[in-house]
Amino acid sequence: MKPVQKNKENYIFFKEYETRWRDNDIYGHMNNVVFYEFVDSIINFWLVECGGLNVPNSKIIGLVVNTECNYFSELGFPNPVTCGLRVEKIGNTSITYDVGLFNSSENLCAAQVTLVHAYVDYVSRNPVSLPTHLIKALSGIMTS
Repeated sequence: MKPVQKNKENYIFFKEYETRWRDNDIYGHMNNVVFYEFVDSIINFWLVECGGLNVPNSKIIGLVVNTECNYFSELGFPNPVTCGLRVEKIGNTSITYDVGLFNSSENLCAAQVTLVHAYVDYVSRNPVSLPTHLIKALSGIMTS
């Protein structure tokens, strides 16, 4: 099934990042791994900024257990990338994020990434229930 290309109105929080010369691959567009660097950056920025996690001193951590990326158009240096973020689902021990990556001047996503964090105890790596303060912090970017 072909994914529906989202636009900026589908996202709640935005952050712009500069691309770098090294982000481009030999074909002249942004390397796939860089897409995920932006995704990881906006999610962790939100978690730290809103007080959801006290990195690196948290007793629980989110481990990436699933990702999916749909590509629609190219991104790359020298154009900045605007990342849009929203929480798609909050479970008992996991959170599903939806991140849109945009050419800063475009309204439609160049790429859409779904990322799932499973929360575990830092030491034992056993699953833990999401703490109330994390759920509260994420409510600011939760869709209905």
